[in-house]
Amino acid sequence: MLTCIGCLQTQSIEAMIVFRFVQALGGCVAGVAAIAMVRDFFPVEESAKILSLLILILGLSPLLAPTIGGFITTWLGWHWIFILLIIIAFLILLLSYFFLPENYKPDPTVSLRVRPMVNIFLSILKNPSFYTYTLAGAFSFASLFVYVTGSPVIFMEIFKVSPQLYGGIFAMLSVGFIGGNQLNILLLRKYKSEQIFKVGLTCQVITNLVFVLGVSQGWYGLIATIVLLFFSLSCLGFVYPNSSALALMPFDRNIGSASALLGILQIGIAGIVSVCVGLFNSKEMLPLVAMMAGSTLIAFIILMAGRKARSSMGAVVRDTRQ
Repeated sequence: MLTCIGCLQTQSIEAMIVFRFVQALGGCVAGVAAIAMVRDFFPVEESAKILSLLILILGLSPLLAPTIGGFITTWLGWHWIFILLIIIAFLILLLSYFFLPENYKPDPTVSLRVRPMVNIFLSILKNPSFYTYTLAGAFSFASLFVYVTGSPVIFMEIFKVSPQLYGGIFAMLSVGFIGGNQLNILLLRKYKSEQIFKVGLTCQVITNLVFVLGVSQGWYGLIATIVLLFFSLSCLGFVYPNSSALALMPFDRNIGSASALLGILQIGIAGIVSVCVGLFNSKEMLPLVAMMAGSTLIAFIILMAGRKARSSMGAVVRDTRQ
């Protein structure tokens, strides 16, 4: 809230960047704490379903924010974006203070010094399930960031749609992610998270590879592009929540640290991949689609390699017990 006020008062882009950076640090707390609290309030077997609902909100923010922000800027001016953020943050603060129960008491034995914290993070990273599903989910999620970054080029520069139509297409494609996420909740009643994750990621890889092949041959127009992006985002609706649930499943202790590390890797890798869009300064669709396909293919390779690592570790554990 304070950094929003700073953004409203700033007179330079440099100061705006500084305030936005500090604002991002504050915003990260909510995402980390919310995911950690899923394990505090719900049993392990329910975590994937609850995370699907939670990830729906967290995942929708980069999809809906550009559209909402664009309308606010057009109708009211950019200052109102930060006024709206102040209102939202204040309402969340009130709800958290008065209605959010405290189900987990702070552990006074946990050290907040750098070295013990680093050791905790390293121990989390050594868990095969954590690094497999976190990295696979992160590279799959990176395709969303490439889409968000490159969609203005695809629709407004290549297909020459109007800003108003672009906003409508962007919102419509968001429905694919929402639909996949909600269908995932229904499928979890019958199938395991790992099964859904593998099938969803496989479908996402196939969709993006077909997308790359068609774009390289000049097969697709506007409608086909929208359809393929819709399928790709729908697959992500299955992959993203299950990857988070599977990554956090092994931990009963240090769940907050695991949640923080999960968020760092997911957003960090996705951010780095999306930066490539700007570095290439691409005005064509093929490099953008190739980055989407490449990131999901990396995710699939990580999943396959991680399964072998977990199988090998399981065999070692069984031999040791015998």
